[in-house]
Amino acid sequence: MAQSVDVKNQVKKIRESKMMSKAELARKTGLSVQTIDRVEKGHICRLDTKRKILLALGLKLEARQKVFGDEV
Repeated sequence: MAQSVDVKNQVKKIRESKMMSKAELARKTGLSVQTIDRVEKGHICRLDTKRKILLALGLKLEARQKVFGDEV
Protein backbone atom coordinates (compact mmCIF):
# COMPACT_ATOMS: atom_id res chain seq x y z
CA MET A 1 0.00 0.00 0.00
CA ALA A 2 1.20 3.54 -0.77
CA GLN A 3 2.27 6.02 1.87
CA SER A 4 -0.47 8.16 3.41
CA VAL A 5 -1.27 11.23 1.40
CA ASP A 6 -2.73 14.41 2.91
CA VAL A 7 -5.30 16.61 1.30
CA LYS A 8 -3.63 18.47 -1.56
CA ASN A 9 -1.57 21.36 -0.21
CA GLN A 10 -0.68 24.71 -1.77
CA VAL A 11 3.13 24.41 -1.66
CA LYS A 12 3.65 23.90 -5.40
CA LYS A 13 1.21 26.69 -6.31
CA ILE A 14 2.90 29.16 -3.94
CA ARG A 15 6.42 28.11 -5.00
CA GLU A 16 5.58 28.55 -8.67
CA SER A 17 3.90 31.92 -8.02
CA LYS A 18 7.24 33.08 -6.56
CA MET A 19 9.07 31.80 -9.68
CA MET A 20 11.06 29.41 -7.48
CA SER A 21 12.30 26.00 -8.60
CA LYS A 22 12.10 22.89 -6.43
CA ALA A 23 15.91 22.96 -6.24
CA GLU A 24 15.88 26.54 -4.97
CA LEU A 25 13.25 25.76 -2.34
CA ALA A 26 15.23 22.69 -1.31
CA ARG A 27 18.38 24.78 -0.95
CA LYS A 28 16.60 27.44 1.12
CA THR A 29 15.05 24.85 3.44
CA GLY A 30 18.03 22.50 3.72
CA LEU A 31 15.76 19.67 2.54
CA SER A 32 16.24 17.43 -0.48
CA VAL A 33 14.49 18.02 -3.80
CA GLN A 34 12.93 14.59 -3.30
CA THR A 35 11.40 15.73 0.01
CA ILE A 36 10.02 18.90 -1.60
CA ASP A 37 8.53 16.75 -4.38
CA ARG A 38 6.85 14.43 -1.85
CA VAL A 39 5.43 17.35 0.12
CA GLU A 40 4.04 18.95 -3.05
CA LYS A 41 2.38 15.66 -3.95
CA GLY A 42 0.62 15.73 -0.58
CA HIS A 43 2.59 13.15 1.38
CA ILE A 44 2.53 13.60 5.13
CA CYS A 45 5.58 15.39 6.50
CA ARG A 46 6.92 16.47 9.87
CA LEU A 47 6.02 19.78 11.47
CA ASP A 48 9.66 20.88 11.25
CA THR A 49 9.59 20.30 7.50
CA LYS A 50 6.43 22.40 7.19
CA ARG A 51 8.05 25.16 9.26
CA LYS A 52 11.14 25.23 7.01
CA ILE A 53 9.01 25.37 3.86
CA LEU A 54 6.80 28.18 5.18
CA LEU A 55 9.79 30.30 6.17
CA ALA A 56 11.62 29.64 2.89
CA LEU A 57 8.54 30.76 0.98
CA GLY A 58 8.52 33.99 2.98
CA LEU A 59 5.34 33.09 4.84
CA LYS A 60 4.49 33.37 8.53
CA LEU A 61 4.02 30.21 10.55
CA GLU A 62 0.37 31.18 11.02
CA ALA A 63 -0.13 30.42 7.30
CA ARG A 64 0.35 26.71 7.99
CA GLN A 65 -3.35 25.87 7.91
CA LYS A 66 -3.90 27.76 4.66
CA VAL A 67 -0.87 26.23 2.95
CA PHE A 68 -1.03 22.65 4.26
CA GLY A 69 -4.73 22.36 5.17
CA ASP A 70 -3.78 21.38 8.72
CA GLU A 71 -6.15 21.23 11.63
CA VAL A 72 -5.47 23.96 14.17
